[in-house]
Amino acid sequence: MSVEFGIDTFGDVTDDPAGDRLSQAQVIRNVVAEGVLADQVGLEHIGIGEHHRDDFAISAPDMVLAAIAARTERLRLGTAVTVLSSDDPVRVHERFATLDAVSNGRAEITVGRGSFIESFPLFGYDLADYESLFEEKLAMFVELLKQEPVTWQGQHTQALAGVQLHPRIEHGPLPTWVAVGGSPESVVRAARYDLPMMLAIIGGPHERFAPFADLHRRALEQLGKAPQPVGFHSYGHIAETDELAREQVYRPWLEMTGRIGRERGWPRPDREQFLHEIEHGAMIVGSPETAARKIAAAVRALDAERVQLKVSTGTLPHERIMESIELYGTKVAPLVRDMLA
Repeated sequence: MSVEFGIDTFGDVTDDPAGDRLSQAQVIRNVVAEGVLADQVGLEHIGIGEHHRDDFAISAPDMVLAAIAARTERLRLGTAVTVLSSDDPVRVHERFATLDAVSNGRAEITVGRGSFIESFPLFGYDLADYESLFEEKLAMFVELLKQEPVTWQGQHTQALAGVQLHPRIEHGPLPTWVAVGGSPESVVRAARYDLPMMLAIIGGPHERFAPFADLHRRALEQLGKAPQPVGFHSYGHIAETDELAREQVYRPWLEMTGRIGRERGWPRPDREQFLHEIEHGAMIVGSPETAARKIAAAVRALDAERVQLKVSTGTLPHERIMESIELYGTKVAPLVRDMLA
């Protein structure tokens, strides 16, 4: 099986080794360094998330990706995700066409509705339109991907009359994935627009999402479209041993999950839940050998063509993230390829 390996990060605001909180500006510089290392150790993709809150430093992923582009050679540069519902599809396409130019054809994008909602009031959108905003803007964006003059009339979007966007992408349409959290409607939507699908697997075992991967393939076939890749995104952290990996990531995971849980009314997390997610859920935490076995099993279950490991977890220090990325690229990815071969 041919599989691509990448990293995702939301630019979580992290601590330094002494336990002091870093500035958001320093976190952004650290994310650039993480992207550079991913390129150096042979990983193939980085996805940067978009958030507009104080615990995540990155609100403009395309700007950070452009900085990474200037210091890398092969790494594909994408998002995790672009919240298309609260953005302008025209401006999104222009920004990523520009990124594609400066990176010599390495830009791509993953669009989604996002798991946080702070961008909606920030940019003047009504949450009552949550579903219709994404549906309409994705339809508009797909038209723009064709790089032909677009005439468009919508409810939530501006009217276009034969508009041609610039700059034009040199090597064909901008590669675009649709992020799916696990609803059949979202899976079929991705297939309807003839787009690859990225499964955002945060909780539960990877194999629980196999029916969604199968549905995507069946829907494409029934619509008379060619097969499209399926990938998955999961939290992960790699260290020399299972015990060290768990020790390093537990406290940052507990703080992050607890904070988000308080906002959403989840039960208070504890170590038992943490261990359950590692041993039976989607979290990929452990030694290179442990991580490789879990990734290989997930790839087989989903017949996935891309693995996106979210290497940032709450306040987990940049130094630990860099160690994890190095092990992922130099040890885990080769082990997974051997297991799949």
